[in-house]
Amino acid sequence: MKILVTGGAGYIGSILVPKLLEKGHEVIVVDNFMYNQASLLDCCHEEKLTIIRGDVRDKKLISTCLKKVDAIFPLACIVGAPACKKNPSAALEINFNAIKMILDIRRKDQIIIFPTTNSGYGIGQKDIYCTEETPLNPISLYGRLKADIEKHILGSGNAITLRLATVFGISPRMRLDLLVNDFVYRALVERSITLFEAHFKRNFVYVGDVAKAFIYCLENFDRMKNEPYNVGLSSANLSKWELCEEIRKQIPEFWFTEYEGEEWAKDPDKRNYIVSNEKIESTGFKAKTSLQEGITELIKGYKVIKREDRRFSNVW
Repeated sequence: MKILVTGGAGYIGSILVPKLLEKGHEVIVVDNFMYNQASLLDCCHEEKLTIIRGDVRDKKLISTCLKKVDAIFPLACIVGAPACKKNPSAALEINFNAIKMILDIRRKDQIIIFPTTNSGYGIGQKDIYCTEETPLNPISLYGRLKADIEKHILGSGNAITLRLATVFGISPRMRLDLLVNDFVYRALVERSITLFEAHFKRNFVYVGDVAKAFIYCLENFDRMKNEPYNVGLSSANLSKWELCEEIRKQIPEFWFTEYEGEEWAKDPDKRNYIVSNEKIESTGFKAKTSLQEGITELIKGYKVIKREDRRFSNVW
């Protein structure tokens, strides 16, 4: 199969693209390499890989690429609430308008598998799992744009959307601004952290399992199409405090406490929910890499990289 992956040199894409190539697919990557990342260099020997340094808002470029492919993975995105808040116009153009453009010009027989976010659930109800039937209530621009474009994608047909949990793990285009990745780095380097809204919960998932979910959906598309699916690690619906306790199992010197003070100093990301992944698990897919395995990987990886390198964060 021939597949277009926009943002294919990003955090998820640089894990997913090599796996697609291993499966024998032809892959076209369009990425602007905005973080000066060197991901995908290890794939350049692959004859079935084409890399285009370009902008997903370029209609002529995307139209040309779409003529050559059977499936589209639109990964290009301004990712995360802080990054979208910092540059809302770019977030609108890339996270919504560019994807709407793809929907408008693609052939109806072309498959779309799209990563959205389970942060769209916003603030859930205590002890009640959010399912794909739970009304979306996003509280950030990032969440709202993802929720809005998901409606268009599913409404266009021949599509699957994956509502990803907060992703963790090492990637060639590393991100230190994701919660688990950030907390493990702080535990290693600073040995302490002060938590805001320490009891707020969310779900987590390993980056390699996300890549596997894309491939699983591609290989099982006909029986899964036109539906959203939560993708997370079912054993990892954790509060920030519980996450820190998991990290301390491998870094015993790690110390953490909860901040209690002025309202202005609290975490602006108020999302708080637990998520059910039963729907996708019932089809046969299950995220398998545990949080502890991911923490072990991160500890090893942080021997190599340093936070000060601007390639490793989406916002500074």
